Amino acid sequence: MAIPFPQIDPNAFVIPVVDLPIRWYALAYIAGLVAGWQIIMGLMKRPRLWGGGAPMEPARVEDLLTAVVLGVILGGRLGYVLFYQPGYYLSHPLEILKIWEGGMSFHGGFLGVVIAGLIYCHRHGIEKLAIADSFALVAPVGLFLGRVANFIKPELWGRPTDLAWGVVFPGLEAQSCLGIAGQVDGACARHASQLYEAGLEGLVLGVILWVMLSAGALRRPGMMLGVFLLGYGLSRAFVELFRQADAQFMTLENPMGYVLRFGDLGLTMGQILSLPMILAGGFFLLRAMRAGRRG
Repeated sequence: MAIPFPQIDPNAFVIPVVDLPIRWYALAYIAGLVAGWQIIMGLMKRPRLWGGGAPMEPARVEDLLTAVVLGVILGGRLGYVLFYQPGYYLSHPLEILKIWEGGMSFHGGFLGVVIAGLIYCHRHGIEKLAIADSFALVAPVGLFLGRVANFIKPELWGRPTDLAWGVVFPGLEAQSCLGIAGQVDGACARHASQLYEAGLEGLVLGVILWVMLSAGALRRPGMMLGVFLLGYGLSRAFVELFRQADAQFMTLENPMGYVLRFGDLGLTMGQILSLPMILAGGFFLLRAMRAGRRG
């Protein structure tokens, strides 16, 4: 009882003249950023949503996008280096520049966007919480596309499972599934944790935020931000229960890859990094509810 991995080429297409492959992973990043740009621009053209005028002119969103792109790339890469493999990259510093080989952290990219947004808002006198709310609304689009791209690549797969919807990922056939019934030709079936995240962090959280938008949530500064942080943190912490830990955290004594251990239980790096988001989300949500509505 398992599902063979579908035959999906990780390259969306190849530019023939230079023989340059364009991967779905790269297209997911580009599509997410372009979609976010267009959605935020649309929000700025509807001042009634904000209960007192939009926080910035639509024409300035393009400049904001440039700052966000830098934040995503630099923050995502440095976050992966610092959170997941600091020892390796300290020994091989030039490898940090090889972004095309993979290795990006959502939590790092999130911090990069926060820093870039704060600097941009400070320089141009723009209300920070209003911009944060607009970021929160579009983030699930990028998360959904990115997690689907993780599945196609494939990477960030889940733990072994004997459930009927377990997927046999390519390249893992040599890894045994002792005690696990879900196998295809002796290969190991695993949770498709990338799709779990796409569903929770992308679809479910995105629908919640768009329903809040229609209910006037932008009139309460920080409310969309609070719900996003809380929703993402809880979703990621939950999916970590099914997601395979990074290899550098796994040992024979610690097969679950816990970074903090409490006897037989513990927390993964993804759960640890999500805890501050959950706490911050609760803070901003309560703050917004107490502050009342604009307009």
